[in-house]
Amino acid sequence: MKFLRQSLSLLLSCCLLLATAPVGFAEQADQSAAPPPVQSAPQTPEQLQQMVAPIALYPDALVAQILAASTYPDQVVEADRWLEQHKDLKGEQLGKEVDTQPWDPSVKALTEFPSVLANMDKNLSWTSSLGDAYVNQQQQVMDAVQVMRDRAEKAGNLKSTSQEEVKKQGKTIVIEPADPQVVYVPEYDPWVVYGAPIGVWHGWYGYPGLYLTGPGFAWGSGFGIGFFGGFGWGWGHWGYDWHHGVMFDHHGYVSHSRVFANRGFNHAGGFHGGGARGFAGGQHGFASHGQAGTHSGAFSGFNHGGASHSFSARGQSSFGGGFHGGGGFHGGGGHGGGGHR
Repeated sequence: MKFLRQSLSLLLSCCLLLATAPVGFAEQADQSAAPPPVQSAPQTPEQLQQMVAPIALYPDALVAQILAASTYPDQVVEADRWLEQHKDLKGEQLGKEVDTQPWDPSVKALTEFPSVLANMDKNLSWTSSLGDAYVNQQQQVMDAVQVMRDRAEKAGNLKSTSQEEVKKQGKTIVIEPADPQVVYVPEYDPWVVYGAPIGVWHGWYGYPGLYLTGPGFAWGSGFGIGFFGGFGWGWGHWGYDWHHGVMFDHHGYVSHSRVFANRGFNHAGGFHGGGARGFAGGQHGFASHGQAGTHSGAFSGFNHGGASHSFSARGQSSFGGGFHGGGGFHGGGGHGGGGHR
């Protein structure tokens, strides 16, 4: 009887082993057959210069906010849509509502500049490329901004005005608001303002109020920054250290976004994110929280122009939604700007 029990136990063990072995072998085979993850090549200096052209002539602190927020393109879309739905909020009331949102401080800060935020939403493939580049090539992105500023200065399109102060610190060109309480965002054509024309970013949409046809500059209304001054993410908390990158509260800014994988191109530090996280993206682009969509790699498929095939088409927002007017400033005051220069 004891011998029968042992024999039965042995037989069952063999059956179990035979039943599970194919699964284990199949898993091993699948893993060995799986292709290695695709590693994108770093952007060339020329590609980075084209990428930063739309923002290189903005004040330093605004450049800092844009670069930081570009590592959170999902939140950029959400914040822009949220502003569209809350046009009735103004000034400090807007700031209080923004303060309760779960966004990164950089994205909250850009609600002070709704046209800039909307431009990032409208040109989402560019925004995502910028975020990817800042994560992986921070120093090269900073160098590209300085190259473009130098080109604009030599072309006669970058100099101090009543709206902004342009000064040199060694070879570094610094741009600051002329009035610390009012920030003007220049309007210009980023593909011609630097002298010799550069290639237009694939699918670029010239957002009204930020885009100017022609080689010069124009100034619209200024954004009063006092409304958001009491919040920990407001204008006064941002800066740019041209040796170390984006500064937040007098320290190096650390993005905790998990949208872009750090592929090891950048050794300057600053980005502490994890691996790439897929977005819910359907055929027409980004799907908001709660919408159905097909998960895909985060902003995969950049071509040589840097455009992501998964995102916005020319003239359409990332949701394929409506058009944001050039006006409608939510947080800024109606300070009159200068004309063309």
